[in-house]
This record gives sequence, structure tokens and C-alpha cells, in this order.
Amino acid sequence: MGSIEADVLAEGKRLLAQAAAEKVPLRLLGGVAIRLRAPGGLPSALAREYGDLDFVTVRRGALLASNFLRDEGYEPHVAFNALHGNERLLFFDNEHDRQVDVFVGQFRMSHRIPLDQRLELEPGTLPLAELLLTKLQIAQLNEKDVRDALAVLHGHPVGEEDGDHVNAGRVAELCAGDWGLWRTFTANLAACRDYVGRYELPAPERADLVARIDVLSERIEREPKTRAWRLRAKVGDRKRWYELPEEVAGGP
Repeated sequence: MGSIEADVLAEGKRLLAQAAAEKVPLRLLGGVAIRLRAPGGLPSALAREYGDLDFVTVRRGALLASNFLRDEGYEPHVAFNALHGNERLLFFDNEHDRQVDVFVGQFRMSHRIPLDQRLELEPGTLPLAELLLTKLQIAQLNEKDVRDALAVLHGHPVGEEDGDHVNAGRVAELCAGDWGLWRTFTANLAACRDYVGRYELPAPERADLVARIDVLSERIEREPKTRAWRLRAKVGDRKRWYELPEEVAGGP
């Protein structure tokens, strides 16, 4: 059995290293993943406290991930996992009062973000495009999510590749195929742009953030939209375009 670290960042790193050693397909997402991807750390204006850990695994890796976390000292939520395990698994670190979520094959909250085919592109975390997508697909955006989204864009330029860039092509592709995701993501990206001036950052860093948001917004709009997107766009806001927490497997 593993020894669970009290510090959530240290525990995230420990679990990733052990999962890699045991060939368990696990990647971090959420705030801890964003913090670990920050080159040289985050400026204090964008830093925050992190509570829980969020992972994703491929569909074929759900049983491996479940056994791995149990062996590392985490208590499974047996009833939840039996009911929702095809989409999401839940575990507890009772000593440190922490929860671990494991999304299976996709991230599903307000919208669905497919992950299976891109999970193992990079070690440790999801690609930066997916880290941003999972933050800005939230229909009811809060300041924590804005801060995390800006943290992704603060340390990474927007481009057409993965690695140390936010892959704008990937974001644009998903938004072009799903009007609802496009509607939520672009509105939230615009909200993030408005928030930039509220954080105590040096003027050049604020300018970089605004420029990266604008590049991403323009790239999304340039992407040819699918027929399904165009048909749904005709309906617009007259019909709800996102899922509510109670409609998603296991709730928020």
C-alpha cells in the first residue's frame, strides 16, 4: 500500500510516478494538473489552494485504475462506482479529507469532452487544450475556473500543436462540431478576457493573456462548422444547450 502525501501537489506527483511505473493509464486534470504544468510556477495572482485530485483514464483502463488507487490506500465509493463506473469513479483519502475523481474515457459536466484518443499524448496530465476545455465548458463559470483557465494561458502560447502550446486547432475542432460547447466555451473565453485586468499582473503579462485569448477566439471562429452545428445554431438560446449537474452521472 502506498503512503499518501499530505500535500496534494506532492500526492499528485507521487500517484503519477507510481501509475507510470505500473503502466496504469492515468492522467491528471483540474487545478493540480494546471499548477504542475506551469513553467516556473504560477504568479501569486493566479495561484490558489487545491483540495482534491482529478484523474482521467481510458475506457479499457478503468479496472486497472480502480485497483491501483485501492492499492495506494484510497477507499472506493462502492455504490457510486457500481452505478456510474462506466463514466466516473470516486475514491476517498479519509486521513486528509480528500476526494479523488477518475473520469473514464471522457470528461462530462456541462458538455462532453472526448479524451480516450488523446489521453496518452503527453506524460502526467491531459494536453493543455483539454485542460482549458474542461475548465471553460462549465455553463456556470466561477472565479476559480477563470483563474485556472488564465493560468493555462499565462505560461503557454496558443498554436497548432500540443506539448507546451495550447492546441487551438483541437479546441476549434471540438467547438465546430458542437454548437452548445462552442456557445459555452466562447462566452467563457470572453469572460476570461474581461477578468484579466482584475488580477495584479505586470502589464506585459496581461497583454500576453489578452493576445492569446484573441488568437484562440479567432481560430475557433475560422474553423468550418459542421452541418449539425449550423442546424443547432438556428435554434440558438431558445433551447438549453448544456447539461445541469443533476443530469450528469454522479452529479457535480
